[in-house]
Amino acid sequence: MDPYPRPGTWRERLYIIIFHTYTPAGRLFDTLLLAVIMASLGVVMLDSIQAIHLRYGSWLYGLEWIFTGLFAIEYLLRVICAPRPRQYVTSFYGFIDLLAVLPAFIALLMPDAQYFLVIRVLRMMRVFRVLKLTPYLSQADFLMVALSSSRQKITVFLLAICTLVTMFGTFMYVIEGPANGFTSIPRSIYWAVVTLTTVGFGDMVPKTALGQTLAGMIMITGYSIIAVPTGIFTAELANAMRSATLQRDCPRCQKPTHEPDSSFCNRCGNPLFPPTEKSQPEESAH
Repeated sequence: MDPYPRPGTWRERLYIIIFHTYTPAGRLFDTLLLAVIMASLGVVMLDSIQAIHLRYGSWLYGLEWIFTGLFAIEYLLRVICAPRPRQYVTSFYGFIDLLAVLPAFIALLMPDAQYFLVIRVLRMMRVFRVLKLTPYLSQADFLMVALSSSRQKITVFLLAICTLVTMFGTFMYVIEGPANGFTSIPRSIYWAVVTLTTVGFGDMVPKTALGQTLAGMIMITGYSIIAVPTGIFTAELANAMRSATLQRDCPRCQKPTHEPDSSFCNRCGNPLFPPTEKSQPEESAH
């Protein structure tokens, strides 16, 4: 049985408007939805400012319920006209759409759950759907491959850093001691982490000459090792992009993937690009 709405029915027209943008009505719907999302986020941010909340809290509360009602209606319409409602409800964006309305109703039923309203900020994720940016997120696969490939190297690096800050913190506790604010080894390790990462909050400062000398060594060490994980990740990212396959079906045997910069299929030898595509750069050069 075809799960899509029957042609010509109100459910099909609603499906085209809500889930597609190739019609004027669909583009108008996405534009209005984007405006409502941004307005609702603005209300959430303004409501977090104490002065504005005290003066306009009731207005902002009313606007929030208007936006929540609109999102609830939109969510129900998506469920009604979706070809596979259960698949939509359990999908990533279906879950985000539900979170756009659920916190307000939870806070209404449970007054102690007001902080759940912060989840409304997740409505920002819906911008990816409205702007149809999801295809571009496929490029994140390169980042995931690079992170996975560099996982062991970065883990060894982090273990080495943990060993260093533990040693530095212990040395500083012995050198400075509680009299100069280094009241325990864990606090001294915290100071070593802050110093090694060149953050420097200034809440703990070495007073002795030996402690200041050690602090200088830690700072120099921090500058020298900050680039290490970046270099590891960048190298793996370059390898991932270099080893990417060409996603193009062979016109003859339909093989879907090929080596980068391939012009012919490595299974049947058929050209992957029609002659018109290959001749375009030459024509543009003339």
